[in-house]
Amino acid sequence: MSDVWDNFTEYIINNYEDASLIIEVGVGSILDPSNILKDKLENATVRCVDIKPTNDDIIKDDITKPNYEIYENADLIYSIRPPEELQRPISNVAKAVECDCILKPFSSEELSFKIKPRFKLINYKKEVFYLMSKSDY
Repeated sequence: MSDVWDNFTEYIINNYEDASLIIEVGVGSILDPSNILKDKLENATVRCVDIKPTNDDIIKDDITKPNYEIYENADLIYSIRPPEELQRPISNVAKAVECDCILKPFSSEELSFKIKPRFKLINYKKEVFYLMSKSDY
């Protein structure tokens, strides 16, 4: 596993240690972050979702037409490098199931202006991402 994900996953581990369900949306083929969370958060189910699963452990779902049963009871939904057109659907699903949402766009990108007011910028050990907390809506 790569240490490139250490600070990002450390933030999740430290802030969601009591979580029972964490979901990564748009996992693609980079499984390091979810695998780190699975290893460190023994009491949590870490579920990976993608419209084009790359293996049998990834659940197929189109976040623009979500199957809400997949996301029910989630404590956190996160996405790494989501394209702008998926940022709003991801945050809408998180809001609908009443959980936190973390979006980590490419370092050269910002969050979509359409959803930016819902999120606060987090700078954790030089790792930058956006958090929408269920306590804020």
